[in-house]
Amino acid sequence: MACGALAGHVRDIAARRGWPVAVRSLPALLHNRPQKITESAERAVVCALRSGRAVALAYADCGSYGGLDDLCARYRVRRLPGLHCYDVLAGPERVAAMFAAEPGTYVLTDFLLRSFGRAVLAELGLDTHPELWPDYFGHYRRLVWLAQQPTPALAEQAERVAAMFGLPLTRVEVGVSRLEQELARLVEGIL
Repeated sequence: MACGALAGHVRDIAARRGWPVAVRSLPALLHNRPQKITESAERAVVCALRSGRAVALAYADCGSYGGLDDLCARYRVRRLPGLHCYDVLAGPERVAAMFAAEPGTYVLTDFLLRSFGRAVLAELGLDTHPELWPDYFGHYRRLVWLAQQPTPALAEQAERVAAMFGLPLTRVEVGVSRLEQELARLVEGIL
């Protein structure tokens, strides 16, 4: 089971590594309602286990406040380490240092850049009520793009998003190697 925001990378890595796995993803929009992540993940885990499949969660905590850890303990399933996918992509020390240096940091990933209109603007109602922008984002001081597989189109989108915020953009190349290492630990634990 993969977080929808990571599922594309997870599928690519699994295919490249030749792992005999099926990647099922939960909707990335659950991040906007993190209290529903554990419930949705549990339904998917139970269904997979009942069908006799081994399961791992390609999810960090993602705002479940330990709910995913409780689920993993109950069903003897492992998940990716970290508080959020930023930890998985860039490393928890690097992310903690980034927030310590500027607590008002808004983090973007490739997925979030691709889906910004739907996942942020539409989901928060900013497409119809732009006057809410300062309420949601007025306290941010900078944007950091954790670039996994940057393209010119993503770079342009990052600049557009930074312009919406009216904030400087810092691009940090992280790639997918940390994600791949953590996935390898999960897959080796179930194969």
